[in-house]
Amino acid sequence: MKVRDKTAMSALRSILGAIDNAEAADADAAPEVEAGVIAGGVAGLGAGEVARRQLSAADLVAVLCEESSDRRTAAAEYREIGQVDAAAALDAEADVIESFVRDRG
Repeated sequence: MKVRDKTAMSALRSILGAIDNAEAADADAAPEVEAGVIAGGVAGLGAGEVARRQLSAADLVAVLCEESSDRRTAAAEYREIGQVDAAAALDAEADVIESFVRDRG
């Protein structure tokens, strides 16, 4: 990464965010809210804590494929309106993401 490949860095930041979002805690697992002094509070220290989801390797691959697909779709839309440079940038990011899927699959 010392080469400062901006396309790869952008793709990596984006997929890290997508993975982080996919690992978000399930709201259905949250404890029931109790009436009290603090609105929406629950009783007990740490009682409101909910574990984040644990993604399997297949889940991670699905997230990466979705991110790549989103970029390919957006690139096609950019091409339709004549924004060839933006489309090329998105295609390059999709290539970076797909290289992770190929390397891990």
